[in-house]
Amino acid sequence: MDLHSKRLAGWSIADHMRTGLVSDALKAAAATRGGDLRGAVFHSDNGAQYCSKDFAKVCRELGVTRSRGAVGTRRTTPPEAFNATLKRERLRGAKRWPGARAARLAVFRWINRYNTWRRHSALDHMTPIAYEQRSVTLATAA
Repeated sequence: MDLHSKRLAGWSIADHMRTGLVSDALKAAAATRGGDLRGAVFHSDNGAQYCSKDFAKVCRELGVTRSRGAVGTRRTTPPEAFNATLKRERLRGAKRWPGARAARLAVFRWINRYNTWRRHSALDHMTPIAYEQRSVTLATAA
């Protein structure tokens, strides 16, 4: 999640929590950002997938600085709040999907709606993508 614009820039869905899942999500964010994440900071908890050598390698390759919260802290991060919203709005109370593909598509549609339609008070009531576009326009004009 880009904390400047609230945009979910990269994600991955799997039936496991191994390093490949978070590495794929970070690579997807790099693709969204034109292949370059130099200067970005990736903040996470101390889960094994974030502490692994393989994830550290992916971060180095993409120019991402890793940041992890102190062990035992209970601070909710924006991505955790995002996950709670996704679960509440899209997954809770949902009927069974006919398969993994249908579930992935339902989540993809929700994320697309979140990025393109959902307005945020912290963004002057703009959508994440509209806010990014305005930020680029203002930076270009300056």
